[in-house]
Amino acid sequence: METVFAFVHVVMAIIKFSKANETACALRGESVYPQLSKDGHIIVAGIFPFHSKWENTNLSYSVTPSPLKCMSLNFRAFQYSQSLIFAVEEINNSSSLLPGVSLGYKIYDTCGSTAMGVRMAMALMNGNENSVLGEPCTKPAQVQAIIGESYSSVSMAVTKTIGPFSIPLISHYSTCECLSDKRKYPSFLRTIPSDYHQSRALAEMVRHFGWTWVGAIRSDDDYGNNGMAAFTTVAEQLGICLEYSLPFFRTYSHGKVLRIIEQIKISTSRVIVGFLDTWDLAVLLDLFLEHNITGYQWVGTEAWIFDPELASIDKHKMLQGAIGLSIVKSEVTGLKEFILNINPLKTAGSAIFTKFWEALFNCRYTKQNDANDLPVCTGEEKLSETENPFTDMNLMPIFNNVYKGVYAIAHALHDLLGCKETCPTNKQPDPFLEHLKTVHFKTKIGEEVYFDENGDPAARYEIINWQTSKDEFVFVTVGLYDSTFSAHNRLAVNMASVLWAQNTNQVPISVCSENCPPGTRKAVQKGKPVCCFDCVPCAEGEISNITDSIKCEQCYQDYWSNTQRDECIKKETEYLSYEETMGSLLTVLSIMGAFMTIVIGVIFFRYKNTPIVKANNSELSFLLLFSLTLCFLCSLTFIGQPSEWSCMLRHTAFGITFVLCISCVLGKTLVVLMAFRATLPGSNVMKWFGLPQQRLSVLAFTFIQVLICVLWLTISPPFPFKNLKLYKEKVILECNVGSIISFWAVLGYIGFLALLCFVLAFLARKLPDNFNEAKFITFSMLIFCAVWITFIPAYISSPGKFTVAVEIFAILASSFGLLFCIFLPKCYIIVLKPEKNTKKQLMGKI
Repeated sequence: METVFAFVHVVMAIIKFSKANETACALRGESVYPQLSKDGHIIVAGIFPFHSKWENTNLSYSVTPSPLKCMSLNFRAFQYSQSLIFAVEEINNSSSLLPGVSLGYKIYDTCGSTAMGVRMAMALMNGNENSVLGEPCTKPAQVQAIIGESYSSVSMAVTKTIGPFSIPLISHYSTCECLSDKRKYPSFLRTIPSDYHQSRALAEMVRHFGWTWVGAIRSDDDYGNNGMAAFTTVAEQLGICLEYSLPFFRTYSHGKVLRIIEQIKISTSRVIVGFLDTWDLAVLLDLFLEHNITGYQWVGTEAWIFDPELASIDKHKMLQGAIGLSIVKSEVTGLKEFILNINPLKTAGSAIFTKFWEALFNCRYTKQNDANDLPVCTGEEKLSETENPFTDMNLMPIFNNVYKGVYAIAHALHDLLGCKETCPTNKQPDPFLEHLKTVHFKTKIGEEVYFDENGDPAARYEIINWQTSKDEFVFVTVGLYDSTFSAHNRLAVNMASVLWAQNTNQVPISVCSENCPPGTRKAVQKGKPVCCFDCVPCAEGEISNITDSIKCEQCYQDYWSNTQRDECIKKETEYLSYEETMGSLLTVLSIMGAFMTIVIGVIFFRYKNTPIVKANNSELSFLLLFSLTLCFLCSLTFIGQPSEWSCMLRHTAFGITFVLCISCVLGKTLVVLMAFRATLPGSNVMKWFGLPQQRLSVLAFTFIQVLICVLWLTISPPFPFKNLKLYKEKVILECNVGSIISFWAVLGYIGFLALLCFVLAFLARKLPDNFNEAKFITFSMLIFCAVWITFIPAYISSPGKFTVAVEIFAILASSFGLLFCIFLPKCYIIVLKPEKNTKKQLMGKI
């Protein structure tokens, strides 16, 4: 309905101002008159909601709709009017600002209605008189600027109407962010911060208290809808989710209201953000009480958070602990006393003053025959003897906004009237509006007043907390928000001073899901907002070291996650060391084997001239014992942390010493075979396999292995290597063999010599000799081959340091096999059976 009214009035305005060639202008509809007025050289207009609601009119669209019937007198509008009148009187009495120019005022009632607001704006532009015949319709506006309106929706309609004529509207209370759009509202300015800052401040405050799951209720008008849209956008950026966002208006039907109530009842959030007008919230509180919806933490806007009238309505303390933003407190010297002095109202408007007096003192000037039976007003009633919203000065910051708006107009007029060289040219059709946009001054209390490029002032808010004192609400300032500060310093809250819902010091919890601790990540629940999530533990090797992490970070290559998955710790390095049990045991066995070999060598050296030592080629025996000692000792190079020299030494030393060892055994086997073939008649085979040939064969066999190892070290030598793939949680330090072909060539060559030695020894095992070594060599080679054949699969399948242990075990086992099988029987005879160590015994079976 109001939209229809607004549209009709706008069309009428365009018709009136466009038909310049008409012979006369006629008023459409009834004339409207100001509630309060005073003449002056220049008129400052005001439009305020002297009534808070109106009676709905049914539109049939067949007859002219009747005017709105305004109801319920609003004392706040009288306070706004007094603030305007105070500023005008103060300027008129000033000798420095607009000297010789008197300001007047006309203040109209909008009832808070969009249609009424447009109608009053049209009256301020046109006046109420019909023009005489021949007078053009295009005439200057009746006013230079308008102060008002309180409601954003009304301000939007009014500024759209007066904007094309460059008449500024300066609002003291309209905060909708949409009004900052200069393309739509070029002539709108305000002395109260935009909801752009308020929405951001509210969202930052909600996030500061840890509330990520909240409900929201908004007035179903431009103020509520636009403000909540801005809040929702910022809230999403800050990780806040709205469980619901419900529109509400005091004229909603019963069915709509019940649906809102049911939605709130089934919700799980415990915080409600109220982007509401005072009167909408007052109606809503009654509904909440009726349906037993209590215990919620309310977050409010400047529209209601410091309104004492709302506090007096909330008898059941449903808003206990409410917290929100209000305009920074300020008090203009003399303004409070002027507001409470109601005489200027009596002289400015007698009709509205009578209604005001009756409502203020709850009396009647004429006796009424009704059930209320109110006393008759005497005109001598005292404000000091009554207590009502008019005497409450908690809205002084808003009164100050009205005061600053009037002074901004005065300064713009002063600059415009006093300009000479800097006067706007004819190319600038709206000089007053342009001057008004650029005013920059300080009030008498030192407050700086200016407008930015959007017509908005700097945004500063106090954070107000509703607390109970002596069973009454008091508004306690617990923090500040200043948009001019850096992002990290804008919000400051004294948490110790805040009392929350249920009158406790404990911050209420309102989350869809509990915070995910470090070591976990958030996983959004399917089909639900991002604030509803499960906490999933980080996988192995990943960590999260902050609360509510959205992902787990992979640890660096040499690091691994701890048990709690909240820290990357350096991976444990693993290698076969001397300190651990297995390394120590293998070290002992290696040293023991080398020691036993040396002992046997000493024994052989002590009895080198005995038949048993001589008969078995003592030179090769000593060389074999020396090579076995090296075999035992080379296993020690496999133990300890791998380094470049140890990796190259271990494999080459092992390969060369073992070939030297097998070459000696092979030489001894050939000696046995050749010796018995030499006993055959006419055989001179020993001439071709004497000591020089034996030495040469050992040297030749060993040289081949040395050559393979040199090529290996030249082409692709072994090197230390960090194996990160075998175990995720630890690093295996091992030696990479470098060239696989060279590695298996070394092992293959040893295997070839061992197999050859085994075959020859097997052939010589039954030769007639009490001290025939062939059978012992056969057993030793059998053990050697068995060990190294089983070594291959064990080596390939063993993980980490066990690979090295298998290799050492194979070296020690094969070395002990050669030592015991070849030398132990001889030592037994030398030490324990010396009687058998004779030439007679040696030749006994020949």
